[in-house]
Amino acid sequence: MKPSLFVVGLPLVVGGCASTLPPDVVASSAAIEDPSPRPAVYRSPVSGYITRQPVDPKPWRRQNDLQSPEKGDAS
Repeated sequence: MKPSLFVVGLPLVVGGCASTLPPDVVASSAAIEDPSPRPAVYRSPVSGYITRQPVDPKPWRRQNDLQSPEKGDAS
């Protein structure tokens, strides 16, 4: 048989036979008995909406000159 079958299969079989769950997996009784959800507050889905109208294009040459290197990069 292939050794990979034992490497994969053996931990699955041993893990399936475990009778108790680790304490990290089991939920604590305090969380089950006393849940404290945050109060629901209504917020309009369009509360942060800002109207934007289309505008004409601005001249790109000045913007390009402002962002380019001073002496012109060789790259």
